[in-house]
Amino acid sequence: MKYDRAVLDQLKRVALFSACTDKELELIAGATTQLRFPAGEVLARAGDSGHEFVVIVEGAARVDIGERTIATIGAGEFFGEISLLDGGPRTATIVAETDLVAEVIGQREFNTLVEGSPHLAKNLLVGLARRLRAADVQLVK
Repeated sequence: MKYDRAVLDQLKRVALFSACTDKELELIAGATTQLRFPAGEVLARAGDSGHEFVVIVEGAARVDIGERTIATIGAGEFFGEISLLDGGPRTATIVAETDLVAEVIGQREFNTLVEGSPHLAKNLLVGLARRLRAADVQLVK
């Protein structure tokens, strides 16, 4: 199935998927589910188990660690990749600041993609390495 170019472009802007080919992005798009959340809803809570990766399509969310807001994220930004990859607890609480539309990929769908396509798995690692490198640069600033 062919996906709208805008959906593929949005997925390509996600650091975790940045090294993926269009064919791989189509596989990822096929594994996502679009969900809507009202303003004020807690999308993820620090310390809870996390089993999905969320890409914001429309709207904005607040990222809190403890009692402190550390960021606001919007369209094209994402969360949940750490828990999705390592199975550990959420590292932050995410709250919808506005009504929000998101593409969500669950642990099972993610595992199916990775196990079925070694090339996709390698490209996901490249995307993760890019994000880690960018975080390292921020630490130096």
